[in-house]
Order: sequence, then C-alpha cells, then structure tokens
Amino acid sequence: MAEYAVGPLISMLKDKVSSYLLQRYKVMDGMEEQREILERKLPAILNIIEDVEEEVAYRSGVSAWLKALKKVACKANDVFDEFKYEALRRGAKEKGHYKKLGFDIVSLFPAHNPIVFRYRMGKKLCRIVRIIEVLVEEMNTLGFKHLQPAPPSKQWRITDSVIIDSEEDIVSRSRDEEKKKIVSILIGQASDGSDLIVLPIVGMGGLGKTTFAQLVYNDPAIKEYFQLRRWCCVSDDFEVVKIANSICETNENDRDKALQNLQNEVSGKRYFIVLDDVWNEDADKWKKLRTCLKHGCKGSAVLMTTRKEKVAEIMKMCIDDSHDLGKLPKVFLKEIFESRAFFSQKPNAAELGDTVEKILDRCGGSPLAAKAFGSMLSTKTSMKEWMNILTRSNSCDAKKEVLPILKLSYEDLPSHLKQCFAFCAVFPKDYEIDLEILIQLWMAHDFIPLKEGDNLEKVGREIFNELTWRSFFQDVKRSHPKEKQSELRSRTVCKIHDLMHDIALSVMGKSCLTIVDRPDQKELLSAGATHHLFSSYHFTGTHSHDYLKKQSPALRTILYTNDKAFGPAPYLSKHSHLRALQLFKLRKLPLRPKHLQHLRYLDLSNNEFIKELPKEISIMYNLQTLKLSNCEKLGQLPKDMKYMTNLRHLYTNGCTSLKCMPPDLWQLTSLQTLTYFVASSSPGCRTISELRDLNLGGELELSCLEYVTEEHAKESSLGNKEKLTHLSLVWGDDCIDELDQHRNVLDALKPHAALEFLGICSYGGTTFPTWVKSLIFLQHLTGLHLDGCTMCKEFPQFDQFKALEVLVLKRLNKLQSLCSNSSSAAFPALKDLRLANLELFERWVATEGEKLKFPLLENLRIENCPKLTTLPEAPKVKVVRLEEDKAQLSLSILVSRYMSCLSELFVIVRDTEAAPTPKLDRDPEVSLSELALTGCSFLFPSSPLQHAVGVWKWFGQLVKLHINFCDTLVYWPEEEFQSLVLLKILLIEKCSKLIGPTQVKGCRTRERAQFLPNLTILAIRNCGNLTELFVLPPSLRTLNIDKCVSLEFIVGQDNELESPQHFNTAASLEHCNDLASESIPEPPASPRINPLPCLVYLRLCNCNKIHSMPVQLDTLKCLNIKNCSGLESLDCLGDLPLLETLFLLRCKKLASVPGSTGNYSALERIIIEYCPAVNIKPLYAHLQRRRDSLEHEDISRAGLSNPDEGPKLWEPKSWKYVIPGLRREY
Repeated sequence: MAEYAVGPLISMLKDKVSSYLLQRYKVMDGMEEQREILERKLPAILNIIEDVEEEVAYRSGVSAWLKALKKVACKANDVFDEFKYEALRRGAKEKGHYKKLGFDIVSLFPAHNPIVFRYRMGKKLCRIVRIIEVLVEEMNTLGFKHLQPAPPSKQWRITDSVIIDSEEDIVSRSRDEEKKKIVSILIGQASDGSDLIVLPIVGMGGLGKTTFAQLVYNDPAIKEYFQLRRWCCVSDDFEVVKIANSICETNENDRDKALQNLQNEVSGKRYFIVLDDVWNEDADKWKKLRTCLKHGCKGSAVLMTTRKEKVAEIMKMCIDDSHDLGKLPKVFLKEIFESRAFFSQKPNAAELGDTVEKILDRCGGSPLAAKAFGSMLSTKTSMKEWMNILTRSNSCDAKKEVLPILKLSYEDLPSHLKQCFAFCAVFPKDYEIDLEILIQLWMAHDFIPLKEGDNLEKVGREIFNELTWRSFFQDVKRSHPKEKQSELRSRTVCKIHDLMHDIALSVMGKSCLTIVDRPDQKELLSAGATHHLFSSYHFTGTHSHDYLKKQSPALRTILYTNDKAFGPAPYLSKHSHLRALQLFKLRKLPLRPKHLQHLRYLDLSNNEFIKELPKEISIMYNLQTLKLSNCEKLGQLPKDMKYMTNLRHLYTNGCTSLKCMPPDLWQLTSLQTLTYFVASSSPGCRTISELRDLNLGGELELSCLEYVTEEHAKESSLGNKEKLTHLSLVWGDDCIDELDQHRNVLDALKPHAALEFLGICSYGGTTFPTWVKSLIFLQHLTGLHLDGCTMCKEFPQFDQFKALEVLVLKRLNKLQSLCSNSSSAAFPALKDLRLANLELFERWVATEGEKLKFPLLENLRIENCPKLTTLPEAPKVKVVRLEEDKAQLSLSILVSRYMSCLSELFVIVRDTEAAPTPKLDRDPEVSLSELALTGCSFLFPSSPLQHAVGVWKWFGQLVKLHINFCDTLVYWPEEEFQSLVLLKILLIEKCSKLIGPTQVKGCRTRERAQFLPNLTILAIRNCGNLTELFVLPPSLRTLNIDKCVSLEFIVGQDNELESPQHFNTAASLEHCNDLASESIPEPPASPRINPLPCLVYLRLCNCNKIHSMPVQLDTLKCLNIKNCSGLESLDCLGDLPLLETLFLLRCKKLASVPGSTGNYSALERIIIEYCPAVNIKPLYAHLQRRRDSLEHEDISRAGLSNPDEGPKLWEPKSWKYVIPGLRREY
C-alpha cells in the first residue's frame, strides 16, 4: 500500500500551479507554456487516480505507474514551493525587507537574481512536464478511465463529525457480567492474601480488550479496594524502562533508576496495574519487571491484555486460567453499528432488507469492525454503494482478525484524509499525540485543503473529528497544563489503535523512520530514503549524524521530541526541503538560509542556551509555527518579524528574558497564537495596542503592564477575542506608577466572557474592576490565580465560582478569609488550593465559628500564613504541603483525620526551637508514602538520650523520606528509622550538625546500627560535618554523596565486617539475586565479599577526604566521581565487568582507572577530564576495539590539570594518533 495516497499529492500540486500568488509576482515569466500543460494534464490525472489506486492489487503495471507518478509529484511540489517562496520574497522586497538585510544574507540566495532564477527553474519545470506527459501517454495506453459514481438513491442522514458517547454505554452493558466476574476474581484473590496476581485477558485484535480493561480499571470496587492504580500501554516493544516510566509517570532514561522508581512506587501499597496490549514472548523480560512488582503488598494485581495465548501463559500468576474475551453479541454489535451508520435517523427497513445482518456477520463480533463499518457507510447514500462495500469486504476471523475491514475503511477515506492519517505513522505506537501540534504538522506539509471562508486550523479540526468518528483516533482527552512548561491551558491529546497504526505503516512504507531506543547502526544506515524522521531517544550521537548525512535531500520532517536529549547538532546541510523541524537543546543552532525557505514548522522550545535568534530567520516567509517556549535566556525577537506574513502561531511563553516585542506585529494578520507579550517603553518597542487587529486564541500572558496606558489597553480589544480562553495579566513588582492607573488599565483589559483561566499578578489597585468580581461574566472560569495584589482590599467571592477547579492566592496582604459564610454549595468543583504569603489570612470563613468544606479537594498547599491555625474539611485530600515559621498547622495535621487519606506530606518549619510533642490520642491508619521535612526540629530528639517522637511509629508505609535543614539531627536517628521498614528512598540535605552514628558511653551495639532493610536509594548532600555513614543495607542500588567534605569512607569498617546475611532482609536479597541472574552475568569469584551486592550506581562529588574505595563493588553499572581531590586509587572496586558509564572529573591524585580494562565489555559511555596523574594508556587499545559500540566518549582532556591548560602530548606523536576515529560527541 506504500504507493497509495498519490491523489492528495496531485491535488496539492494542481492548487499550487494555479496559485494567484505566482501570477501576482510573475515568478513564472517565460514558463507559461509548461504551466498551461500542467493545468490541462493534472485534472485529467486527478480524475482517474482514485480508481487507479483501487486497481493496483489486481492489475499489472499499475503499481509501477503510481510509484513513478508519486515520485514526480513530490519533485513538482518542491519546485512549485520554490516558486511560491520566490513570490513571497519579491513581496517582502516590495515592502522594503531587503533594504534592511545585509548583503551577506541576501547573497546566499541565487534566487535574488531574476535571470538566474528563471533559467534554473525553467530547466527543472521542463523536466517535470516531460515526465508527466509520458505518464499521461502511459495512462491512456493502459486504458485508465474515470468511472462515474452512481447517483444517490436516498439520503439517510446528514453527515456529521460529532463523536457520540452512547457506545461506551453499549459496551458497558454488553460486558457487564464478564466485568463482574473479573472484579470478583481480583478482589477475592487479593482478600485471601495471595501474592502478586497476574490475570491475562486474551482475544483477537479489535475485540475490545482495551475497552474491557478500562471498564474493570474504573469499577468502583477496584477504585476502593486498591490503594494505587496505574495504566500502561505496552504495545510491540516490551521495554522495561518504558513500562516503569509509564507506571511511575516519570521520564527517566537510566534503566536502573527507572527500575528503582518502579519499586519505590509500588512498595508498601496494594496496587492494581493494567498492562495493555502485550506481545512479549521473552520470559526473562517479564521476570525483570515482575521482580520490581513483587515489592507491593500482598493482594496486588496486574491485569494484562494480549492477542497471544503464549504471552498469557508466560505472564499469568496465582490464576489457573486466562480469561478469553468473548465476541460481542450481535444485539450489541448492531447498536454500535447503527449508532454510527444512521446516527440520529432510523433507516428504511424494507429498503435495506437483510443487508445490515450480512454486515454484522462480517464483523465477527468485533466492536472496532462495527464502528469502522458504520462510520464508512454513514457517508454512503445509496443501496448500490452499500452493496459495493459489502462485496469488497471480508469476514473477521481469528486468523485475519479485523485488519481487512480496517484497510477497507482506510481506502474509503477521501484523499486528503488518507494523507493526514498516513502521516501519523511517524509517531511510535501508543504515543500520546497533541492535537494542536498534529494539525500544525499537517499544515506544514500542505495536507489540509483550504475551504473558502475557513481557516486551516478549523479544517484541520474537522479532519481530526472525521477520522475520530471513523475510529482512526481514540482515547481523545484533555491533558493537564504543564506548569514547568509555563502553560496556562490544557490540551487535547489522542492515541491511535495499534491496528490502525499498522494500516498507517503499511501505507507509508519506509517513508517514516521512528527511533525510540538506541538505534542499531547497521539497520539505521541501511534504511532507505525517508521523508519523515521521529526520535525520542535521549542521545543523538554518531549513528544519527551518519544517518542524516547519508539520507537523500527528500527528508521533509525531523522531530526530536525528547527535551532532555543531548549530543551533536544534527547534520542538516543537505536537507533543503524540510517542512517541519523540532530540535533539542543546542548551544548553536544548525540553521542555514537554505533550510529556511520551505520550513513551515520550527520548534526550538526548552533551550536555555539561546540568547538570540539568527537574524536571517526573518526570511522564513513560509513559516507558520514558531515555538520558543521556555527559552529562558532569549532576550529579543528578530526586528523584521513583520515580514513573516504566513506566521500563524508564535509560542513565547516562558521566555522571561524578553525585553520587548518587535515592531509592527499587527502586520502579521494570519497570527492566531501569541502566548507571551511583554510591553516596554524602550525605543523601537511597541505597546499592546498592536494586538487590536489580531484574532488571537488560546492563551496569552501580558507582561510589564506598568508601561501600558488605559488608552493602549482599550485599543488592544481583548473583549473582541472570542477564542482567547486563558489570560494572565502581570505588572512589575517594583512598579512605582500611580496605582489608580492599574485599575483603569485592568478595567480596559476586560476579556471575552468565554474566559476559562484568569491570572493577575502584582496588580497595585485597591479594588478590582466589576468584571473581575462578576459571577455571571466569569461563569466559565476553571482557574483563578491572584498573586502580589498587595494593596487590594476587596476580593471576588471565590466560593461562588461554581466551575472553579484551581484557586491560587499569593501575597494578598489584605485578605483575611476565603468567603463570607459557609455553604454546602461552596467550592463544588475545587480540586487544587494554594495559599502563600497571606499576612492577615486567619480563617476560612469570615463568620467566626463556621467551618468550610471542600468536597473534591485533592491538593492543598499553605505557605507562610502565620495567623491561620486550622485546616479545612477536605475528605478526599491526597497531597498536603505546609510551610510555616512555628509548628502550628504541622502539629495539627499529624494528629488529624488527614493522615488516614494522605499519600504525600511536605512540611517546612523554620523555627529551630523545640516545639510541643504531638499528643497521640490514637493510632490512625496512616497510608503516607512520601514525607518531606525541612527544619521540623520537633520531630527529632535533641539528645541521643531522649526517646524518639512517637509519630514515627505511624510511618511504616513510608517509601520516600527527605530531610532538609534539620539542626537537631546530630546523629543518625536510629530509633526513628527502626519503624521505616518499607523505606526505599532517603534524601538528607544541608544538615550541618550531622556527624554520624550515635555514640552512647563510647560504644555502639550492632543491633542499633542496622535499619532501613529495604533502602534502595541514598543521597546525602551538603552535610559538612558528616564523618561516617550508617551500616548500608545490601538492598542499596544507588548511592549519591555530594559536598560531604569530612567524610573519609563511603563504606566503613562495619560494612566490611558485616555480611549481607546479618541483615534481616530476605526479601531484598531475593530481589537482588533475581536481578543478578536476570539482567547481569555473575561476577567472577573474589576473595573480597561485596557488602553491597545490589549497588549499580555510585556518584561522589566534592568529597576531598576520601582516599580510596576499600571494598569490592563489582556490580556497578555507573561510576561518576567528580572533584574528589584526595582520591588516589580505585583498584579495590574490582574488575567492574558490568560497567556501562564511567565519568572521572577533576581528581588530581587519581593514578589509574578502576578494574581491568579488558573486562569493560559493557562500557557505553566514558569521560575522563582533568586527572593529570591518571594512566589511561591501557584504555587506548580497548576503546579502539570497541569504538563502534561506544555511544559517547571523551578522554581528550584526561591528562590536563585544568581547563586553561593546553593539550598534553603523552607521546612524541600528536594526540590525534592516540585513538584514531574517535571524536567528542558534544
């Protein structure tokens, strides 16, 4: 099917040939004859192309003809894009743009000479016309003709792209008994105290396994019984890191850290996890994941879905048989089909006869097939068309599954929908696609046909709705805004069913290349010509560079989507036809003028290195979308942006260093998105009055409003911008203007009533304008942020905003209460409440004695509200963050009902004086899994002779503990830690008085030295007086120590003398043994016993008193040592056969690399810098042999003493002869 989708290319080319823009600027002078030929030939080809594509499977010669046509159509589209760019260039020149550009930029374009341009383009166009004429002759020879469709006999319904919700109810009713059975099994087995339960759901593709799993996942009994629920779609690649990240909702690239995160996530909890769409038949991979999952409480359960019985047999646990999902009964299948095919009108039963029954028989019990059939036939208006579809379709069965029907559904799409959907093959399976980005990418490739009177984005949404209606997209939902990305609004995201994804891949063939893991070099370099490249891998090394260097110039799309990616700049020199480009963080942008001519989509977001954009970026006349979000150091935008007349979306949110906006933005009449506008009084900058004629939508932050006058505010016409849903208004903190002016400006900035989010920061008025307090005007408001309104005395009635879900109030010096009186209708939808730096805030309700209840509140944060002494009623709260000087709220929460429902608690108490010990009237059932303490001296005894504070006995479920700035912490709190039997992560920072183990009367018992038996991650930072660690448990996997300048040993004598068996840690040792047998080879026998048999990650920084490593740590995979000036030797670590990453930086006395280099068989990354005493000669030959398998290396500065020193010659020969062929990667 890879030769399909030629029709959209021809249609696109036809529109470009007849473009008014080309006539307006006469860029085709002297080529009129060729243009007229194309205007005649292309409609003829377009007339028969759809019928030709249908004949490709059973008629010889058709496939070759289509391939040749597709090839020339691609070239012709590129040629006419060059004509279009030249027309835009001439238009900009007429407006004076070239007068402002330097000769060094203008001269880079041969097109600036009309004679040269005409000659060069004329030759290209003549070649294309000759090929098309030959193809038209072949078309006539082969007898291709256009078959006129039969006229419709009856209109059954008006076509509509609205997606209905009734199918969910249909499926729920149809699977209700099966669901009850599965829920009963899961809860019944769990109640019996069984170990981990793994129950497979087996069935053919398209049968509804995922939907059925969703019904179980969302069942009230499951929600109530299990403490933790997680959903993970696995798909083709059973990658343990990817699965761990999905369950933990993280993005960790390091495998060991990802597995540790997973263990910590499930530890001590009765969890329910769905692993959807599993294909893995490798039992070892499942064992690695299962080892981590075993750390949950008894009764934990995994529900997995698969098409393969063998997979189910490998994975099932504590269950006799898998559950075979039955075919959907025909009565429910018919409901689904008719809800799509007839929507709101009943068909004529006499006319249809038994046609519907025959179609249902074809569906084979598959709801996906019923949806596809129904959506496809909803556009057919005659019985003949229905019978034609029925004739062409095959029945679903266990062997073919539903794929033939889905192929038929794809073939039935209009040509532009085919191209839009096929492009989605570039995304990985189960990838969460951002709708806004997807439409912008469709636009970049000219996939969206523009209807008269509509805009591209609107047509793009119609295409998406139509494809969703036809089941090509699914799981459509709104995502939460990412505060770290400076986003104000949620976004629509979706996924593609894996079978539908297979259809897209079959259409695109090798045109798409998707990289999600480390690519195989041979496979990558053997890949054929690619048009679209997607990479989410975290390192863009030599392999990717060589691939781009080898690729043909036909590459249209390059998307690097991992914002943590690093490596060399991608090789773009030969790729002059790029339409869409997304780059990762680079110090220098690899953009050249020839890359800029055809680029429509450019994403440079999250790059903290960019200070300014190349000045030639203003010649990107085709650019539609420019993303600069969170480029924090970007100081200015190009002054000539007004000439980028096709620009539609400019994302500048998070560009906090911007000083002003470029002039004459009002000339960008196509602009629809501008996320951040900074006002300024500087010369050459413009005011917000430039926004007047821009039809902006989405989100907008207006900053530096102290420079805005009431007149300019009115001229911005925010009230006319109906599509603007999220608005943030920011004044400067140190504003000294007349404060009355603030109110006038704010009043003039009244937005449209459809506003969903309002933020006001550093507003200096004493009252808010009427529109801010109007419950009717802001009835759709779901988010309200007020920050720094220090002079304001009157506030909105917060509790009366019925749709409000997020309320943030900060630095409101006059605010005393949240509402005037309590009411059962107050805050009916609020889920997130944040209060900070409210000096006078003392009660929740103004009327003393009344209480306020938040029925849906989940997250509560209270920081520096000194007069507030009570917490509100919040029965569903899960996360609480408190920050205060005196331990008032902190003490009250420890003895409150909150503790029974909290999962995370973060407490900061700055007062170092002793606070009253919490009175423990009862022992609550505490499920707290994460606790962060800053200050909080009252929770630790001030003397080793005092007993531990009683609340620690409640924290038996604690998994993560973070202690920071605690002055009473002098010795390791051994008694407190005895209760933390499930603790996995311990972080201790800036405890300046911490010395080490407790010394009582000069002795220390072995029993008191042993605690935290399941600890896997230990990080200690900035504890300058720490001299000794506690006895580290054998379960430890990660050890990170930084700026502990008094520490002499990371593993002391106690650890050397202790054998792991002395710890009561059978479970942790079993886990460690499982890992060793499954993921790493058994290390060679050694006279030294490794006291930390699970340790895989060791990082030491700024620990100058450590001289050596006294024990063998031969399970290490990552060793990172930096600025340890006293370190002399690493020989005792052992051979390190499993080491993958070795970083040695600024260790002046270090004499040799650890272990035997001959055993570095797993090494992937190595950096050695500024270690002048180290002997790295033994590494030379080894690295040379393993050059192709190294992902990253740099030892070029190993022998230098400091960055200012010149290259050191180890031999008479130059350094370049040391390791030929190796090169620095970034």
